[in-house]
Amino acid sequence: MHRTLIALAASLCCASAMAATEPAPPAGVAQLHDIAVAPSPARIEADIRTLVDFGTRHTLSETESDTRGIGAARRWIKAEFDRISQACGGCLEVKYVSGMVSGEKRIPDPVEVVSVIAIQRGSSDPNRYVVMSGDIDSRVSDVMNFTSDSPGANDNASGIAGTLEAARVLSKYKFNGSIVYAALAGEEQGLFGGKILAEHAKENGWRIEALLNNDMIGNIEGVNGVIDNTTARVFSEGTRVNETPEEARERRFTGGEVDSPSRNLARYIDRMADEYVPNLDVMMVYRLDRFGRGGHHRPFNDIGAPAVRVMETNENYNRQHQDLRTEDGIVYGDTIDGVDFDYAAKLTALNAVALAGMAWAPPPPAEVEIEGAVSPDTTLRWTRPPQSQAPHLAGYRIHWRLTTEPQWTNSIYVGDVAEYTLENIVIDNYFFGVSAVGENGAQSPVVFPGAAGSFGGYTVTETP
Repeated sequence: MHRTLIALAASLCCASAMAATEPAPPAGVAQLHDIAVAPSPARIEADIRTLVDFGTRHTLSETESDTRGIGAARRWIKAEFDRISQACGGCLEVKYVSGMVSGEKRIPDPVEVVSVIAIQRGSSDPNRYVVMSGDIDSRVSDVMNFTSDSPGANDNASGIAGTLEAARVLSKYKFNGSIVYAALAGEEQGLFGGKILAEHAKENGWRIEALLNNDMIGNIEGVNGVIDNTTARVFSEGTRVNETPEEARERRFTGGEVDSPSRNLARYIDRMADEYVPNLDVMMVYRLDRFGRGGHHRPFNDIGAPAVRVMETNENYNRQHQDLRTEDGIVYGDTIDGVDFDYAAKLTALNAVALAGMAWAPPPPAEVEIEGAVSPDTTLRWTRPPQSQAPHLAGYRIHWRLTTEPQWTNSIYVGDVAEYTLENIVIDNYFFGVSAVGENGAQSPVVFPGAAGSFGGYTVTETP
């Protein structure tokens, strides 16, 4: 082990010396520290209470009433996004995205599933999107019961309140890429709001860099008895579900099973928590979602987009999908008293710094390639985006780690180049990646070489 550490230190020294002539941008972005403490627990509490007061937000519930049901809830959410936009001089494009669903197990009769989105357009790369989402709808024990009270305070008024609060905070800034704040409907009935928005994004040529699905971000007391307000979970899938046979064959020989864009998005969020969010540690879970379960990030994974689930670490199943009742001294139901508003604000801050960091950063490197078989050196290549899309690009950083390490442990800034060789760092022993760095220090997620790790290209598509 001693000889191994000496060899690694020597190789790091060599690599650092090669890049020493290229000055690196600032380490971190000062504004992200301000963003990390900006979300207000009081505003989040007020929003959750408003959503709970609609009685039920079941996808099949009342749509005509102004005080009860999912129709009233979505109109209130849209009005709130409109108010946020008015406060920032019209910086948000607020609209409904909907589709008709019928003939499904949980939606047998025709129902219009209506989500609400607010788009904050980027200045130089508006067709690159980072998305934060929460779910409007709620349910009780019987998933088809759309009349009983279903407060859905934590599941998932907390995610909607966090998304609204992130919009309030981030709308005060201008970004290079676009940010979407999405309130999705139909989650409990089959992830239909996410499916409809994912199809909308695909049809309109959105380049989705990341989707952060927030589903339950307010509970700190688990059914296991653990009380914890200092950790959060980020779930991410491994290989893309739409990987081709040819891509699978390449991955078998080059690696990438734990380096999908979703996994490296999770690593990015973990790093942002460490650098900017006080007293919060991210648990990266290498799984699409909780065991055998699902969430609204999955439809975006299904179209090949990087997407993860952000949520509390300790769930309380007595407060999820339950009729309001007390049995054997146990209180069941997703009521307001089960939400910790400070914790919800902390997870909102995690989302906000991640969204801002990516939207300020240049786009992730495209067409990343690697070579170095039977060689002492490792060479990486990538393509640079058009100047119009990344006028603030400073250069690139190469990352590597032992294959058993969960997080990137070594990196070197190499400047504004499209190829770089790490001398005496053997390709067989590590995983490698490349990130783009802006002049202000904002950095993209790390991109693993090949199709397995690709975040997509730079193709510019006109947005309607």
